[in-house]
Amino acid sequence: MQASPLDVQQPDWRREEEITIFSDAVGQFFERECAPHTEEWRAQGFVPREMWKKAGEAGLLCASTDEEYGGAGGDFRHEAAIIEQQQWKGVDGFGITLHNGIIAPYLEHYGTEEQKRKYLPKCASGDKILAIAMTEPGTGSDLQNIRTTAKKDGNGYVINGQKTFISNGQTANLIVVVAKTDPDKGAKGVSLMLVDTDEVDGFSRGRNLDKVGQHAADTSELFFNDVKVPADALLGGEEGQGFIQLMQQLPQERHIIGLQGIGMIERALHETIEYVKQRTAFGQRLLDFQNTQFKLAEAKTEATVARIFADKCTELLLKGELDPATASMSKYWISDLQGKIIDECVQLHGGYGYMDEYPIAQMWADARVQRIYGGSNEIMKVLISRTL
Repeated sequence: MQASPLDVQQPDWRREEEITIFSDAVGQFFERECAPHTEEWRAQGFVPREMWKKAGEAGLLCASTDEEYGGAGGDFRHEAAIIEQQQWKGVDGFGITLHNGIIAPYLEHYGTEEQKRKYLPKCASGDKILAIAMTEPGTGSDLQNIRTTAKKDGNGYVINGQKTFISNGQTANLIVVVAKTDPDKGAKGVSLMLVDTDEVDGFSRGRNLDKVGQHAADTSELFFNDVKVPADALLGGEEGQGFIQLMQQLPQERHIIGLQGIGMIERALHETIEYVKQRTAFGQRLLDFQNTQFKLAEAKTEATVARIFADKCTELLLKGELDPATASMSKYWISDLQGKIIDECVQLHGGYGYMDEYPIAQMWADARVQRIYGGSNEIMKVLISRTL
């Protein structure tokens, strides 16, 4: 891996030989199999299914899922290593972390034994690509007021509704759908439904949404029109547990966004330091100007604080002690800082920083959504304020 511009001692978990070997292997996979294709993926708007299959063969999918269910048998250290390497190699838009660290845990933690054995091995191989359908056109972070319904119908359910901004939306063929099984019960009427798109009628995808950044990540509207699913499509087999399941898993999702943020910050600083060492103006390197030195000194200091905090949050998560408020701090503060630092890096690149062919311009566009998805940063502040 490239040397980080931050002088931060790696946490104990990161220095373990097994994690180091795994991280190196992941980095080699991204560099060999993915990096040569990133421009193609950005242009077409998605990562092809065959690359998901290659990632499965390489052991990158469901890295933290139990071996009993076809996973690699790792833990969140392995997911953190994947995030780190994906940011360093610039393989933006490949939804592995969403698949592995956000959605697969719903299946493993809450699924029935039958659901886990049916789906998780296929998720690990890349035969099933995961998405989670929460957001609706009229509801963002307000999950209690979703309108999608899953009504009992004989020995199963009928799902009706519309979702939007769904990551992996064009390629996913196993979708966890947040729906109301009892619209009169508010949060207690929310359930999670497993929709295998290869086995149902009435499901359709809208267009691949044209985003400001994250161009290689397919993001879609999804439509459910009288989609009939069997009774065993109810995650966990008990109605009304969906809101609790979502709340229990959101801290990990939000810290993942924090980890993605600090990973991109480090790469942005690396790219910018290399650039200002080479670029000259008025007879000297940009790095020799005091303004450049001061800007990068500020960025390095703030990034160092973020890295230490992110590592601490990872340690808490590994011990099962990462509370929702602290995870919200990781998500909101690091993603805010990500935007600030990358914007300064664009400025130091001058006009070239605004050219899409430069990695820093792509990072600048890709970073903006970090403050929105996973719960907006304003919602994060609400959650944090409840601890005051």
